[in-house]
Amino acid sequence: MKRIFAFAIVMLVITVCLPLQSETAKPATLPIAESWIAAWNSHDPAKWATYFTPDIYYEDVTFGEISRGSAEAGKFAGSLFTEVPDLKLELVEAHMEGNHGSIQWVLTGTDKGVYKTGKPFKVRGVSVIAVKNGKISRSLDYYDLATIMRQVGVLPAS
Repeated sequence: MKRIFAFAIVMLVITVCLPLQSETAKPATLPIAESWIAAWNSHDPAKWATYFTPDIYYEDVTFGEISRGSAEAGKFAGSLFTEVPDLKLELVEAHMEGNHGSIQWVLTGTDKGVYKTGKPFKVRGVSVIAVKNGKISRSLDYYDLATIMRQVGVLPAS
């Protein structure tokens, strides 16, 4: 009976403390993710492209845009900076296991080029990455285009 009571007390303490720990714990980040987010926010395609290997495979899965090589990836970023001139990424968290990882982010901006509505949007997304020699060699970006389209008025609000 004492063992059951002691076990119940331990489980109660764990149950009470776990939510407190998760609320105060800082999300995981990685230097490469922090630098990459800063490069996005610089709006400088050349700087942004320096975080990739020369043979980067970069895919915006949502739009089906594929860039091969850092020069193509830099052009993609440049067009995005034109279409969303106030583009800003906020790092949510990042994880790496070996040479593979993910960067979770929130993207905000104003649609000036894709649909030309002039309306702001905010969307969560994730980049699934592979790293080689300290640089990103593969990046696949996933986000919900329908969320953006509703916010800029192209789709009806749900």
